[in-house]
Amino acid sequence: MKLNYKRTFFIGLAFLSISAFWQMYDNIIPLMLQGTFHLGETVTGVIMAADNVLALFLLPLFGSLSDRMDTKMGKRMPFIVGGTLLAVIFLMLLPFADKFVNLPLFVISLFALLISMGLYRSPAVALMPDLTPNKLRSKGNAIINLMGAVGGVYTLIMIKLLVGGGEHVNYLPLFISVAALMVLSVGILVITINERKVKSQVEAEVRAYEEKEGVIVETEDNGKEEEKREKHPMPREVKRSMVFLLASIFLWFTAYNAVTTAFSRYTRVVWKMEGGGFADCLMVATVAAIISYIPIGHIAGKVGRKKTILGGIVMMSLCYLAAVFANSYHPLINVAFAVIGIGWAAINVNSYPMIVEMGKGSDIGKFTGTYYTFSMTAQIITPVLSGALLENISYRTLFPYALLFSVLAFFTMLQVHHGDARPDKKKSVLEHFDVDD
Repeated sequence: MKLNYKRTFFIGLAFLSISAFWQMYDNIIPLMLQGTFHLGETVTGVIMAADNVLALFLLPLFGSLSDRMDTKMGKRMPFIVGGTLLAVIFLMLLPFADKFVNLPLFVISLFALLISMGLYRSPAVALMPDLTPNKLRSKGNAIINLMGAVGGVYTLIMIKLLVGGGEHVNYLPLFISVAALMVLSVGILVITINERKVKSQVEAEVRAYEEKEGVIVETEDNGKEEEKREKHPMPREVKRSMVFLLASIFLWFTAYNAVTTAFSRYTRVVWKMEGGGFADCLMVATVAAIISYIPIGHIAGKVGRKKTILGGIVMMSLCYLAAVFANSYHPLINVAFAVIGIGWAAINVNSYPMIVEMGKGSDIGKFTGTYYTFSMTAQIITPVLSGALLENISYRTLFPYALLFSVLAFFTMLQVHHGDARPDKKKSVLEHFDVDD
């Protein structure tokens, strides 16, 4: 079977809008909290962790709710549309609260915004595996992550163009640009993807492929597979792999999120960069990820998801190590960030499909929520912990901190022995002896 790239591209528009928002959130909200409201590093870290605390509860909840949803728009689309509209409304209140230095309005709007984003994040991510057979999900996830990276690059470009230096920055134009992208992306998604219709098309494509090639393609709607899962719970060895994979997810998010959350402040304090100049490094990483997503999807199909993830962890760890010794900005730093982008792409393309593969259930939203539970738990802890280290010890603790947790993720990932894509099942035992030309 071949991936329908055009269809997957349109499905990825939801993730593009989400990524555009979070790129701005991670980089701009801390600057508002400190520059406008003059909050300390630890308090800023606590507020920055609030989205992850909410997500810890909201993402599994709304992922599971969307599994059971049945509307004319489909299972996921009502959450995507409703969540986006609410998010844009509350998003636009933040720059006004910042302009008038109104902390209560800022905090209330931010809280409502984060709930709105939690409403549709799991359903948006679950839409791709809903509409993609298992063996194509790494490639599909590569496209989804590529779309997310495009959203991130868009925001970084807007930050560079619209965020200046000075004592008080007007963030309204930046927020308008991101809100417009979110509305446009989801609008195109609704127009181009009829979730129920596409689901039926995918099932028909799978049946046609099975009849033509004499294989059984695993999908979430395969009745026999579903019946088998109900009678037989997850085997112990698969559970063990799941636990270590979830631990790995926690650890590499602990490392990576510490860097992304603190980077805009780190560059000001350690590298003496002003304005939106820090966005250059992040943009290099994101562009490198965009270029590598599709090749990584193919590489994972050849060498396996686990090996590809391990390679990505090694790449990122080496760059964290190099950054420890960087005393000021140097062009070579962009090279390191390009490698970080490729490494992060290798991890993201393959980790979520491994979770879904080991879960092997029709409740894709539930397992999407499980994935986010561990990634968000890491992102609850790491802004507070790393922020306390930055404030009470030194900003130079940032990259050693990231290196430590990245290395730990490598060792836990070594213990994962399930979740790689498997070849199509033959209808007949004799067909396993066939040799392709």
